[in-house]
Amino acid sequence: MSADAFIQCRVTSETKALIQAVAARERITESSLVRQLLETVLRASPVGADPDLDPPAKVSREARLSVRLSPDDRTLLTERAAARHMAAATYLAVLVRAHLRALSPLPQAELMALKRAIAELSAIGRNLNQIARMANQGGRTAAIGRNEVMAMLKVAEALRDHMKALLKANERTWRVGHAETAH
Repeated sequence: MSADAFIQCRVTSETKALIQAVAARERITESSLVRQLLETVLRASPVGADPDLDPPAKVSREARLSVRLSPDDRTLLTERAAARHMAAATYLAVLVRAHLRALSPLPQAELMALKRAIAELSAIGRNLNQIARMANQGGRTAAIGRNEVMAMLKVAEALRDHMKALLKANERTWRVGHAETAH
């Protein structure tokens, strides 16, 4: 059975020093010593022998999880979180949730950029609709010629392509873990 849970407690400085001394004498880690002590107590306890013991209650959303990272990984985490304008812990929580639930979350800065681009596309679309309506009614298009319409189409296509690339890059960063291109 693998160990996958943590137990934490506060002790006096004297108790900590005694644990350190015993662990050093036994040539094991403090964690191993405490685990052995707990296992000994639980084996002797009638509660530890009860097979009908209820499973632990569901962990609340506010439960904390500690993760140990190498200094290099911590640096990468900090850099990637900063690139997304997020705190490292928030970025890590979003990344884990995305991985567990197969999501491709969109950070706030990228979402706002997409909303601005969509607003620009909407404005261009309205202008093109007005031009098309005037042209279909045989009216004068207020000196807007083919070149202007083509320029608006180019802008619309460029925005569309940029948004598609942004969404693909976002999805790729959550799958791979880092962006191949900066947006």
